[in-house]
Amino acid sequence: MSGGRRRGTASPALPLAPARARLRVLLPLPLAGAYDYGVPAGMVPPPPGSFVQVPLSGREMIGVVWDGEADPDLPERKLRDITHLLDVPPMTASLRKFVDWVAAYTVSPPGAVLRMAMSSPSALEPPMAKAGWRASAAGRAALARGTGLTGARQRVLETLEGELDGEAHLAATIAQRAGVSSGVLRGMADAGLLEPALIERAVEFPRPDLKRGGPELGEEQRVAGQALREAVAKKQFGVTLLSGVTGSGKTEVYLEAVAECLAQGRQALVLLPEIALSAQWLERFEARFGCQPALWHSELGSKRRRDTWRALAEGRVQALVGARSALFLPFPDLGLIVVDEEHETAFKQEEGVVYHARDMAVVRARLNEAACVLVSATPSLETLTNAETGRYAALDLPVRHGGATLPSVVAIDQRVTPPERGRFLSPPLVQAIRDAIGRGEQAMLFLNRRGYAPLTLCRTCGHRMRCPNCTAWLVEHRIQKRLQCHHCGHAEPIPPACPECGAEGSLTPLGPGVERVQEEAAELFPDARRLVMASDTLPGPAAAAEAARAIQAREVDLIIGTQIVAKGWHFPHLTLVGVVDADLGLAGGDLRAAERTVQLLHQVAGRAGRAEAPGQVLLQSWNPDHPVMQALISGDLAGFMAAEADQRRPGHWPPFGRLAALIVSAEDEREADTIARDLGIEAPGGDGVEVLGPAPAPLSMLRGRHRRRLLIKVRRDVPVQPILREWLSRVRVPASVKVQVDVDPVSFL
Repeated sequence: MSGGRRRGTASPALPLAPARARLRVLLPLPLAGAYDYGVPAGMVPPPPGSFVQVPLSGREMIGVVWDGEADPDLPERKLRDITHLLDVPPMTASLRKFVDWVAAYTVSPPGAVLRMAMSSPSALEPPMAKAGWRASAAGRAALARGTGLTGARQRVLETLEGELDGEAHLAATIAQRAGVSSGVLRGMADAGLLEPALIERAVEFPRPDLKRGGPELGEEQRVAGQALREAVAKKQFGVTLLSGVTGSGKTEVYLEAVAECLAQGRQALVLLPEIALSAQWLERFEARFGCQPALWHSELGSKRRRDTWRALAEGRVQALVGARSALFLPFPDLGLIVVDEEHETAFKQEEGVVYHARDMAVVRARLNEAACVLVSATPSLETLTNAETGRYAALDLPVRHGGATLPSVVAIDQRVTPPERGRFLSPPLVQAIRDAIGRGEQAMLFLNRRGYAPLTLCRTCGHRMRCPNCTAWLVEHRIQKRLQCHHCGHAEPIPPACPECGAEGSLTPLGPGVERVQEEAAELFPDARRLVMASDTLPGPAAAAEAARAIQAREVDLIIGTQIVAKGWHFPHLTLVGVVDADLGLAGGDLRAAERTVQLLHQVAGRAGRAEAPGQVLLQSWNPDHPVMQALISGDLAGFMAAEADQRRPGHWPPFGRLAALIVSAEDEREADTIARDLGIEAPGGDGVEVLGPAPAPLSMLRGRHRRRLLIKVRRDVPVQPILREWLSRVRVPASVKVQVDVDPVSFL
């Protein structure tokens, strides 16, 4: 039978639809990893780093096309398509590697780290456009003929086609450049000589002037600056520790490295621990380069954050100074990272993804083949150890710039000359302040404690005012007439009677806070012009800048401050620094308590005598023989740090070993105890591994959650992250319980 099909033979196979291209997309959510998505027909598969819009659980989200191959075994029917490719510069390969590295190191979901790199979602949207004007075809023809135009209209068209390159511009810009009124433009529009057009708004950031010379450097500064320039010019990774006494000109030296980086056409990032420090720093930068750098910190408005993020990604920002979060910004060609005051604990982020910006700055510099400079008058023991072992290069500036000398440091033994009853300033300190102000000089009182008093107690029943959400006492802020928790922010009015026994007028403040010192100073020095510098009184950079201006203009005689005054400031007429409670911070079993105290007090002391007049520092202490006090008095910080290292080395404590903490928290105390117990039962062991806990955290309740801690200590050669991942995988943690991982903890609260 012709034309028929033989029985039992297969029919010709229909052609299969080509499989969709698929790729991985990482979303800014605390998820385990990237999700697979399909590429719709007609779309060229976007390369890794592209910002894309994708569907997820009934909503649209923006993510980043991530590196690696999608799962080929995922059924096509389960694959959803990308919906939109965003017109944004793609995330660089180095930043994607950085996100993955930080996630692996901190044992965090990659998406949670990505969220920090997408900190300005509005920057991913198309730039906002404004209505403007440009020459119409009729206008250009009239200009070409050179007839029939008034002088004003002629100037407008010549300006648009010449000076303004034929592009659309705002009416105000055109009128100002052409020297005409807005009425001329309206008339030209009515005559058809101008036509409306949208202007894509791109905020311009000033370009530093590299031809400006910096201040005259001393010989040691010049040598150090040249060494940093050479390190940057290599365009390869390397870390340099720039140390030096306070006032030795470290900022001017590392600005030489910034200048070299900009000359190479690359971008520079400077990290500061406190954004309030930026006030005087920005003045120095502007004096050196003729403009201010871009800024990045939490006080920026959303509009400025969007403009800065976008301009940086497009390569229109050359230099940026910021807080620790600036590490995750989209630099297309990062050539230098400077970490100023590298020892500062403010560089450690304690919430969300827990990381130390100093350490992550070194990693980002390595991934970008960039130079990294760590700067401090009191380097951390970790950084000193890396310099001593040759991992970091080291430069030191041992003398103050411009002939200024280091201040003398003297301890006031409060056992011998205590303050008068009810006061907190000892007679020798009071007299020294009177003498300094009498000479027309400025003095500073330092107390690292905000508010009026750290504790409020009932004289009748002994009740202590405590935060309802935290294991912490409420701090009295007398100016605001409230009690406040400095951990969770809870605040309440000062009650007229004890809430426990009802006794009226029985609540008494105990101990000094900076407000109480200010009150005492007002009684002792009524004619002195006083200024309180604390985070309560200087809420942002603008307030800090105004305070610095007033001090430099000698409108202030006595500065009273917390740790915000300890570093970065240069006040030429400040000659006396008095530390009200030098022993504060030494109590408790904190591993780094002595190191942190000597760093803080040395920085405070460094504010004195930075110009011609010699400086003096007085430390009120109940234990002047303590090694910290003796190190400050002798100036032998190197010897102190060597002794610290000798104490930590035998027990493999950092930096000679590794620490990581697990912090278990839950609203239900029993749940917190149960999960902490289960983690303790499953605790890892083995050679070089030791687990301490579980135990209640010193702040056993924080923001309404009960907290338990476990601490793992390992030898330096034992990688701790795989141990942590295996440990956490053995315990099922309910959604109501949070287990936070803190690798390399700096706080043990």
